[in-house]
Amino acid sequence: MSTARLVVAAGVLAATLAIPSQPAQGAAAPQVRVDQAGYLPGEVKHAYLMTAGQVSSSTYSVIDASGKTVLTGSVGSASRGSWNSSYKDVYPITFSRLTTPGVYRLRVGGGAVAVSPVFRIESPAALYGRLAADGVTFFQTQRDGSDVIPGALGRKPAHLNDARAAVYQVPHYETDSDVITDTGLTRIAGPAVDAEGGWFDAGDYLKFTHSTAYADALLFASQRALGAAAPAALGAEARHGVDWLDKMWDQKTKTLYIQVGIGSGNEAGTFTGDHDLWRLPETDDADTSSADRFATAHRPVFRAAAPGAKVSPNLAGRVSAAFALAAQVDSVRHPQRAAAEYRAATSLYAMANTASPPDPLTTALPHAFYPEDTWRDDMEFGASEIALAAQKLGHDPASYLSAAATWAKSYIAGDTGDTFNLYDTSALAHADLIQAIHAAGNPSGLAVTASDLVRDLKRQVRTGATRSAADIFRAGGVYTDFDADSHTFGFLTTEALYKQAGGDSSYDTFATDQRNWLLGANAWGTSFMVGEGTTFPRCMQHQVANLKGSTDSSAPIATGAVVNGPNSTDQFSDGLGDYQDGMTKCPASGDPYDTYTGHGSRYVDDVRSWQSSEPALDMTVSAVAGAAFQLGGAEALSPVVKIPPVPRRRSDISRWRGGRCLAALSNRPSSPLRERISALGLVVEEWLLCERSQLVTNVCTADLISLTVNAHSPPVCPCQAIERS
Repeated sequence: MSTARLVVAAGVLAATLAIPSQPAQGAAAPQVRVDQAGYLPGEVKHAYLMTAGQVSSSTYSVIDASGKTVLTGSVGSASRGSWNSSYKDVYPITFSRLTTPGVYRLRVGGGAVAVSPVFRIESPAALYGRLAADGVTFFQTQRDGSDVIPGALGRKPAHLNDARAAVYQVPHYETDSDVITDTGLTRIAGPAVDAEGGWFDAGDYLKFTHSTAYADALLFASQRALGAAAPAALGAEARHGVDWLDKMWDQKTKTLYIQVGIGSGNEAGTFTGDHDLWRLPETDDADTSSADRFATAHRPVFRAAAPGAKVSPNLAGRVSAAFALAAQVDSVRHPQRAAAEYRAATSLYAMANTASPPDPLTTALPHAFYPEDTWRDDMEFGASEIALAAQKLGHDPASYLSAAATWAKSYIAGDTGDTFNLYDTSALAHADLIQAIHAAGNPSGLAVTASDLVRDLKRQVRTGATRSAADIFRAGGVYTDFDADSHTFGFLTTEALYKQAGGDSSYDTFATDQRNWLLGANAWGTSFMVGEGTTFPRCMQHQVANLKGSTDSSAPIATGAVVNGPNSTDQFSDGLGDYQDGMTKCPASGDPYDTYTGHGSRYVDDVRSWQSSEPALDMTVSAVAGAAFQLGGAEALSPVVKIPPVPRRRSDISRWRGGRCLAALSNRPSSPLRERISALGLVVEEWLLCERSQLVTNVCTADLISLTVNAHSPPVCPCQAIERS
């Protein structure tokens, strides 16, 4: 559906139902929470009814764009729990029978009356393709240097002086602060460095090698996953990132540069930092203020270590992974460029200080900006991607396969406290190591096996799934800490990688629930990705968006930006602080989401709220990757419905009219379908599941899962004919 048609359809629904799309303020009126970006035709569809107290006999109707009721059902009778004192009950709504593409709302009646925001039913290509493309749009917004894309926010070239940047010693900081205690910065003798280009890391204008490498690696991985379906802008943006990383890694002097700019100035007040100013980036080069020199016109560059010295292994691993992924993507059409990228990857990987890593690890200045404390996952990541690149370019991958397996074993033994995000790259490292092992002919003698890696992928998915099962809104992330959104999008990537590697689709609904939560089916009723749905961040702590964009969700907006999301209420105990000079006040007054604070978590959409409403590269690329990998998996299964969880006992033998016997499934729920069939001694040329929801409603409710085994006839969907034996 085109954007124009969607807008018209949404307008019809809004006019028909006369329901405001903004969060409710004041009284705790019933609320319906849905995935505002939409649902896929064949997936399980969850929504939530929030009420001030217990209700009974509530029903729902699905209303299409013309105002017609197309589906009715009952709201779940058992509350999933209390969210806060205003919303003491949250009831589940399951409407999986809705499968026809279109624009809809849910209307609840009976014990409570409420109407949901607009949502769509659409194909995987439409839903996930839009999320990926919009995420790339935000990367375009973040471009620095001469090669900017104006876009909706009218971006202009900025920080051209970075092309002749001076290198400085690492300054000293106040404890737990980015305020510098030195009276000045100490320049290191030597030539200027070309640090022009790259991306702004977040709502400010700093640039970090650590987060850029992670983001660029995931952009290339997403491009690789989508193949011919990848939008041209995705490849161009990944190229923009690796071009800057190539400037940050000087192969001749073996020097890795890690940062451009400083966050705050010094405690003496003799110079400012980036965070002390609120302005458009294109004004910086012309700033002649002596106090602003390090913040604007003469931004300092910092290095990871002295030339030729070993560097922090987390940086060596992830930056080399980005180079190696670029080499993989370029291997066919741009072999010379791929060869150069491969040399960059291997030369940097060799400089990793694994014998005595710095403590804390080198990430950013100060380290508290990005407090990573694991590095074996990054070393596995780098070696896995170099091994895959070596295979594509005709080099011997053996040493990198061995290194990747060794670091994977070490990670699994002691570093498994996190899941896929900026601080833990193991999910993609594991999945690509599995691919590299397979491509090498499954050599013996490696420190881990593919099965070991699959088990750890499952461990990560299960971590989120366990949380999700106990959460009122089925959230798998931790929304009382930083990076809730990036971790949650990370589950989309990890579930897809696990399914691909292990053949287990039993966590599909878990992945769907995570997308739902991120895009509106949460307590706050907002999408955490700008431009997705009708309610999304409009007051981000983002200078360009605040100064050039709207403050009411109308165009222009920073499309595709993903914010931190909910955070611990403790993070807001000191308030939001004052507005900086130059800020456009947003919101106009109050906190429209205050009513929905609960379970120790708060979400504040306010330009001052760095705790929850600042976007960043790593958060946004997690959405791009999650969408890309989910799209690959969904398209591979299309047009059949995803496999529901398998009963944990052997299913009955089912029959369908005509007397054909349908195969009973094995009672091993984690095994792939084809393995289940093989276990029964059957030779199968065709297997299928039925489209839309009939299999779910007719079979699962009868506690049966059935396959049609028909080796000689064209596939026929037998849903209408399935009967219990």
